[in-house]
Amino acid sequence: MQGTVDGFSYGLVTPLVAYLMACLGGALGLRCTTRSMLVARSWRAGWLALGSVAIASGIWTMHFIAMMGFTVKETPIHYDKPTTFASLGVAVVMVGIGIFIVGYRGATGTALFTGGTITGLGVASMHYLGMAGMRLNGNLEYNTLTVSASVVIAVVAATAALWAAGQVRGFLWSVGASLVMGLAVSGMHYTGMAALSVHLHGTTNSPGGDSAAALLAPMMIGPLVFLCLAGVVVMFDPLMVMGKPDWRPTEHRPGVPAHSTVQYVGRRPLPRAGRERGHRSSRAPQNR
Repeated sequence: MQGTVDGFSYGLVTPLVAYLMACLGGALGLRCTTRSMLVARSWRAGWLALGSVAIASGIWTMHFIAMMGFTVKETPIHYDKPTTFASLGVAVVMVGIGIFIVGYRGATGTALFTGGTITGLGVASMHYLGMAGMRLNGNLEYNTLTVSASVVIAVVAATAALWAAGQVRGFLWSVGASLVMGLAVSGMHYTGMAALSVHLHGTTNSPGGDSAAALLAPMMIGPLVFLCLAGVVVMFDPLMVMGKPDWRPTEHRPGVPAHSTVQYVGRRPLPRAGRERGHRSSRAPQNR
């Protein structure tokens, strides 16, 4: 028996709020990633880590806010707590790997492709691992073609977002990129949900685990608080908001000592020939 699946039981409220959370996490993460490219290497890891957790928290929060509007009319839905936590961990680790690759190798060529692919697979893994944490009186079945499409959307969205992070520009640039990223991530989520069908069991036993309201609401407090703190960091760092570097790289070449630029003030120096004539005339004896 097929279950009646409804992903919009609260109307447009959950999709809209989920989209805004994805945009918030994307905007903060992209600005942190951009900032990492404008500082010395000793500070770069910290900014990249902050950006990784911000993006992963925004995507994870988006997913489970959207899932609060997901119902199967014939059976209640509960969630397994360890699997739900594991989905957040997978998102943080895989998004972090992709962002660190781009942060240290640059948002071009092989590094961008590798980092975007790993980040996109991390987003997709978080989604389907979170779905695996659902407990209901039935089996989840997926359409392979639609699942593949959702993974492609995630990879393309992640690659585009990392490319945008590598463009060291102003805050409005990252806002626009985060809006596109939020739309792509939400599209990936609902594409994956469109691939789902539920085959119900004949029993009426209550599934194990916690209900959506009892589990998801308290679990989202931590990521939401982190996103607020990351937002404070962005607001109080004008260099990160404006996208301007606060340091200038010093050029070091083997065998060439560092030197400062000398500014000549006053009369311009004589040509070499003039200096030689002046030197000979100063050494000539003066007869009186």
